[in-house]
Amino acid sequence: MKKIYQRWIPPLLAFIMALWFFAQMRAPRDKDFAFSEFGQLPVVADGRLKPMDSLARNSLLQIYEKQTFNTEPWKDWNQKPKTISAIEWLANVMMNPQVADSWPVFRVDNPDLITFLKLPEKNLAAHQDGEHYSWAQVAPQLDAFDTEYARVDKTESSERSAYEHAVVKVHDRMELYAQLKNTIQPEDAADWKSELINYLNLIPAGVTAVQAQQAGKKYDEKTFNDFVNELQRFNFMAQTEPPLVIPPEKTGDNWQRTGNVLLSAAKGNDIPTAVADYAAMTEGLQTTNAAAFNNALADYRHSLVPNFQPVLARVRAEVFFNQMQPFYHAMVIYVLAGLLAIFSWFNLSKTLRRSAVWLVGLAFFIHTTGLIYRIILSGRPPVTNLYSSAIFIGWGAVILGLILEKFHKNGIGACASAGMGFITLIIAQNLSLDGDTMEMMRAVLDTNFWLATHVVAVTTGYASTFVAGFLALIYIVRGVFTKTLDVETGKSLARMVYAIVCFATLFSFVGTVLGGIWADQSWGRFWGWDPKENGALIIVLWNALILHLRWGGMIRERGLMCCAIFGNVVTSWSWFGVNMLGIGLHSYGFTDAAFKWLSLFVLSQLCFIALGLMPRKMWKSSHLPA
Repeated sequence: MKKIYQRWIPPLLAFIMALWFFAQMRAPRDKDFAFSEFGQLPVVADGRLKPMDSLARNSLLQIYEKQTFNTEPWKDWNQKPKTISAIEWLANVMMNPQVADSWPVFRVDNPDLITFLKLPEKNLAAHQDGEHYSWAQVAPQLDAFDTEYARVDKTESSERSAYEHAVVKVHDRMELYAQLKNTIQPEDAADWKSELINYLNLIPAGVTAVQAQQAGKKYDEKTFNDFVNELQRFNFMAQTEPPLVIPPEKTGDNWQRTGNVLLSAAKGNDIPTAVADYAAMTEGLQTTNAAAFNNALADYRHSLVPNFQPVLARVRAEVFFNQMQPFYHAMVIYVLAGLLAIFSWFNLSKTLRRSAVWLVGLAFFIHTTGLIYRIILSGRPPVTNLYSSAIFIGWGAVILGLILEKFHKNGIGACASAGMGFITLIIAQNLSLDGDTMEMMRAVLDTNFWLATHVVAVTTGYASTFVAGFLALIYIVRGVFTKTLDVETGKSLARMVYAIVCFATLFSFVGTVLGGIWADQSWGRFWGWDPKENGALIIVLWNALILHLRWGGMIRERGLMCCAIFGNVVTSWSWFGVNMLGIGLHSYGFTDAAFKWLSLFVLSQLCFIALGLMPRKMWKSSHLPA
């Protein structure tokens, strides 16, 4: 009876976690304003068509570093906060800035910058947490801040202080916020619907006044000034380069910015109905008239149905993907699986090990679902940028770990899968703070064949090298700090690492050669000693060196493990480090924001190597061969 009970625990636990995942996929219910419907409107930003929901999430991540925010961050933890979703925040920024400007969404945590901007310090009694500030609090110092940014911008990134890095980061956030504020209406609009009507009525007389002024004839100065002021407002809207929200008459044509459309109206062009629909939504939101907002939203969606049905279906699919958040939920399950796998080593519980394997399988299914969904949405192979490479490397590492667990059944493969899955998804989550993860490809990379061959092959080599290094970490940690690493387990880990290094050598070599062929077609040379090319070559050479040392008997178990751990250093440098140099054809604008974390990671790996080189008698598992 006890065996039957233990047999059903792993699938039952996996079933419970699956129910938790599916429960998170439910679409949010709108109480009054149909913000979820607003989130399904199409918009063009970052070079691609996307739903408003994606624009909202990506923008709030860049500004606030989360996809929801608390309007009252100063409240104690035991008080229920007022949480605002990304799409509700975006709707207010675009159409009701009087409210949005008072929300503390700007993260400013550098004390020197806080002082420069004359922002209040932490004071919970005064409703200020010392880290989050509103546009209204920052705006009074905009002129001085712009001058300071102009000074900092002339300094090389590598030479900037922590304060100067903070200036650049906050400037980028403020610039994005200003773009969003000028997407639908001028940022200084008080009653946009009425102002739009007045502008349309002013156009005939305004054009006449401008023509008369240019011809040196008598003209109505008030009409002329009012008309020119309006044109200046709309020109400023267009110059901020906000997202394109005005659809063309038919699919395939270019989307337009509201500011450009309003300027073209002065030349006699018709105003699309979308401008009036958005103005009506603005009035409904500002007057807290949910019915008016929802009716205007329905009218606009209805106008899109005849010609934009495929577009609406596509954005609905992306909204569902956003709600599903497969990589975040997979990451949570990987953590639980990893803990169970580790606990199974201490009491040698098969039930814990099997539970870990079941949970890794569930997380891998969710991980795979998200990966496939991204491929379908983007129409691209799985690896197109640094973010997607982290997703794919983690996915490949999980497969290798599950294969190892299938053959050895000792929990090590499950732990490796869970650990690598969690680490790579954490990296991806932090990379998503830089903006849209499915942005348009750069022209030099826009070749699906090579994205599906070279990039996938070389990232598979990355994943394999990391898995070998992670297994080596398990060997060192268990050997130094526990008595659970017996002789048989040590030999098993050595065989695993050796096999994975062979696999990594093959794929990193093939991927590097394919990259040379791609470079020959794109840039006219097979090899140019570019930092990224050098990094890929170093991975191949390091893996080949490990195999040579092992074949020649120059290293045994511990030497193999230490070399595999250093492979983590080599691979992390090739994956991230070369992008921080700011030189070479492969450094496509990546910043050095992750330099601190990369340095800490390298230092941690060197510490593990030092532990591995300690005399065997200092290990808790000292019974292992030297």
